[in-house]
Amino acid sequence: MSKTLTLQAERSALVVIDLQRGIVGMQTQPHAPAEVVARSVDMLRAARAAGTLCVLVHVGGGPDGRDRLSPEADQPAPAGPSPAGFSDLVSEVGPEDGDIVILKRQWGAFYGTDLDLQLRRRGIDTVILCGIATEIGVESTARDAYERGYRLVFAADAMNGRSVEGHENSLQRIFPRMGLVRDTQTVVAALEAGR
Repeated sequence: MSKTLTLQAERSALVVIDLQRGIVGMQTQPHAPAEVVARSVDMLRAARAAGTLCVLVHVGGGPDGRDRLSPEADQPAPAGPSPAGFSDLVSEVGPEDGDIVILKRQWGAFYGTDLDLQLRRRGIDTVILCGIATEIGVESTARDAYERGYRLVFAADAMNGRSVEGHENSLQRIFPRMGLVRDTQTVVAALEAGR
């Protein structure tokens, strides 16, 4: 995955999906969650140094859990409130000064949040995505961003899925139809060159 990538730092945003205690602590694949966090941190460092907007997204709900989406489903999400600390961002990612933190209540980071407004007010046209879970939060956010006209870059080795099959389906079948699938090293190099 050594395809080239060009980024304009000031027109790009690194959007990190759900690197929070409750999700990083789940069993995800194909990488160790700590590797996904470390690669995301590498991109966050490069993005911050380049002046690229960093957006840290986490999912949570109210204390009684009643604001969570709970449709009838064959594999429903657990009912009720999340465990204490579930939505706390892992300390390695931040936030740092200048970062935007988005709390979402659904899978995608655009629905019911001001993410689109924050990006557009800053002239952002490119969204770089990473995080957990590839086929849930990352893909939902990617689909919304694509439909809003953003250029998309996917940091494939800085993502984990709930299953290898789900992860690979997103990376091989969905993401290449919406944007550019690259690795962390390529994204970091493009951020450094795009300053």
